[in-house]
Amino acid sequence: MRYLVTGEQMKRVDQYTIEQIGIPSLVLMERAALAVFKEAVNHVKQTDPVWVLCGSGNNGADGIAAARMLHISGYKVLVILAGKKEKGSSEYLTQLSIAEKTGVDVVEGFSFKAGECSLLIDALFGVGLDREILGGHLEIMKSITGCRPEFTIAVDIPSGIHSDTGQIMGAAIPADVTVTFGYEKLGTMLYPGKEYSKQVIVADIGFPPESINYVKTEYFTFHKADTALIPKRPAYSNKGSFGKVLLVAGSKNMSGAAFLSALAAYRTGAGLVKIFTVEENREILQTELPEAVIVSYHSSDAEKKTENFEQLLIEQCEWASVIVLGPGLGQADYVKNLVESVLVNAYVPVIVDADGLNTIASYPELTGYYTDNIIITPHLGEMARLTGSAVELIKKHLIQTAREYADRFGITCILKDAVTVAALNDQRTYVNSSGNSSMAKAGAGDVLTGILAGLLAMGLEGPDAAALGVWLHGLAGDMRKKKYGDYSLLARELADEIDIILKEQMRE
Repeated sequence: MRYLVTGEQMKRVDQYTIEQIGIPSLVLMERAALAVFKEAVNHVKQTDPVWVLCGSGNNGADGIAAARMLHISGYKVLVILAGKKEKGSSEYLTQLSIAEKTGVDVVEGFSFKAGECSLLIDALFGVGLDREILGGHLEIMKSITGCRPEFTIAVDIPSGIHSDTGQIMGAAIPADVTVTFGYEKLGTMLYPGKEYSKQVIVADIGFPPESINYVKTEYFTFHKADTALIPKRPAYSNKGSFGKVLLVAGSKNMSGAAFLSALAAYRTGAGLVKIFTVEENREILQTELPEAVIVSYHSSDAEKKTENFEQLLIEQCEWASVIVLGPGLGQADYVKNLVESVLVNAYVPVIVDADGLNTIASYPELTGYYTDNIIITPHLGEMARLTGSAVELIKKHLIQTAREYADRFGITCILKDAVTVAALNDQRTYVNSSGNSSMAKAGAGDVLTGILAGLLAMGLEGPDAAALGVWLHGLAGDMRKKKYGDYSLLARELADEIDIILKEQMRE
């Protein structure tokens, strides 16, 4: 697990380390500068021009210290000050004085004439930026980025990127590498900040491990080692040992979503998968996935809510250890009865996706059946329908939107986007770091629901299953991209990659 922090939380980590632990600010600053220096020398020759753009805060002081290290090591460095000295922090003034005494070339940024630059070190704004960039700072940013430096290193976070949301605050300087300190910032994980940050290197500059507990961050992401959360499969077991997944999915001419979810649930490790679907889908699903049990119904019975239909559905809900509700259900009138019946009669985790969510959006009173066993998996359009918010507004406030909805109903909300976030019902928020644009294909979300169902069926707790499922789904996409590139992925291939991931994990 990797912790993520907001700008305010990072300030508190800094404050704790300095005031409670007693490590001087200048010591942390020297270590931060050293991390930037070590990265810089990988990308420039000593004879090439290096510009270090510095604001008047501690981010600028980090940059000045890194410039001094480069200068002492024989590099051709120019420090560009884009702030008033008299407004500088005490650390900034100390670093500036040392740099000038050691012979570093320093110019005032607002009178700077741009030229050619091989390496730009961006230390203008750090994690404290909370306003739109205007005036002289905006002009110098445009001037310097207009010179198209061959390589850019951002200090802590690209200037102009909001540390919490990843949004551009008027203008931003794109980086090739971002050297961030202590913990990764939310803004480097979320678009457009993720794109501006490119490769993020988290440098250890001496914050004590307990500092993260001091700020109590609820944000985290996974890396490959976290697949160790996947439950082991004991030798003395049977298919019932690994859970029973019920998929309430599919409608006439829409069997694919049910197939993909069922396939993914099996690939992830579920012992038994049953598909509750319309009679028209029976033959094709039995042909495509004979491992799944098919229980069919007539849509007319669902529309009338006949006693036989209700009893059949209740029996399936009682059989299941996890239920998937929604993939390919369509939006016929009877679907409302189906969704309501499942929500009323389910006493196990329920993953609501696709048309299950569209039905809830059309009949908001169905949220009255939400429990802490509910996991919803909306994409941006579905979330807009659920909340009444515009898609563009949701994109700008991805974490906030998911978190507010989850907290309002006490559920887990997995909000799918280029960076998927999962607002878990234990108050933690997972921000996904796996996945790529090759996965922007029909059916990919159905595979995710199946992966989630498989993990829950094997006994993983809801919050962990939600976070790990999103991670595995993206990791499958990353593995597929390495083999075949960006364009040709099919959703079913994501499910096929899951068994490779699990095989590697068991070997490790």
